[in-house]
Amino acid sequence: MPIYEYVATGPGCDYCSPGFDHLQKLSEADLTACPRCGAALQRRISAPNTIIGNSHLTSEGHAAKHGFTQYRRAGGGVYEKTAGKGPDYISGD
Repeated sequence: MPIYEYVATGPGCDYCSPGFDHLQKLSEADLTACPRCGAALQRRISAPNTIIGNSHLTSEGHAAKHGFTQYRRAGGGVYEKTAGKGPDYISGD
């Protein structure tokens, strides 16, 4: 099951304003309201987290060598590039 990120589209509580992660099935509908305060939500696009066993692609140098771009969460919905080609930062804004 994938983990989706949601953030309040307007005023929300301390839980939904900065955004939160939610584990749900692919077949489930997106959340439309915060489970704590009822504020309207929007699903945020985020970088996928992939695990490739004991592959060398998990190290920064090898990821770039094989044509992958690797990002790490910098906080606040921003991801910074650690290896490879591509934009230096990805943001949900």
